[in-house]
Amino acid sequence: MTDTFQGIIPNLDESSYHAHPALSSTGLVKLLQAPAKYKHYRDNPEPAKKAYDVGSAVHGKVLGVGAPVTAIPAGYLAINGAASTKEAKAFIQGARDAGKIPVKQAEYDEINAIAESVLAHPLARSLFEQEGQAEASVFATDPETGVQIRCRFDYLADICVDLKTSAGDASEEGFSRTVAKPELRYDVRQEFYLHTYGVATGEFAARMKFVVVEKTAPYLVGVHTLSEEYAEVGRMAMRKGINTYAACLETNMWPGYPTHPDPIQPPMWLLFQEGAIA
Repeated sequence: MTDTFQGIIPNLDESSYHAHPALSSTGLVKLLQAPAKYKHYRDNPEPAKKAYDVGSAVHGKVLGVGAPVTAIPAGYLAINGAASTKEAKAFIQGARDAGKIPVKQAEYDEINAIAESVLAHPLARSLFEQEGQAEASVFATDPETGVQIRCRFDYLADICVDLKTSAGDASEEGFSRTVAKPELRYDVRQEFYLHTYGVATGEFAARMKFVVVEKTAPYLVGVHTLSEEYAEVGRMAMRKGINTYAACLETNMWPGYPTHPDPIQPPMWLLFQEGAIA
């Protein structure tokens, strides 16, 4: 792994990408919550989590890249179906050491069903059939601050694609509620991806769509585009975050929440609900 990557790096393995010190979209979102959250995230890398396995496996099945999925033999499971036996734990560890994603057979079947649902959706399938690169890593230097930035597109093409597996609602209304959640901020992530790509290549006309698939049957799929208004909000927050990151790097100070916060204002939806504004 090198700290001097620049541009589009094809076929970069996931571990090398995540080990790179440049600011990522996940780090940026944490930094917007509080710089202290970013520093903790940076200094304490998260180990592999079971909760991420289904999403990672679906990505691999749809995109044709990534870690292979392997089913834990049913005979290794406890009577209650838990992967708590000595044999199951050894199998899981061996699979992870070999770069595989170990799941139970029911989860294996679910992963296949989710991936098949994505590829059966006409618009989603057409997006993944564009000429492009799956899991494309991009590195650049932000021109305003000089800090290193990076992103990893699920699918880099004329219309870039971000594939999301959702435990909730993949409909237009459901996804619109998800986009702005502070811990997700998909609007910020989109603009950070497009900014990083633009700086790296000089091409700032890239577009992005979100392919969202529900993790429960019948595994419905939604394909969504953020409005220009949403994109502008994301761009402003992205710039604020990158500038904050640069300042924190310079001072080596990573503050938490404000010590003298302003009075908390009611959200707009509550004002509408209570008739305080028309």
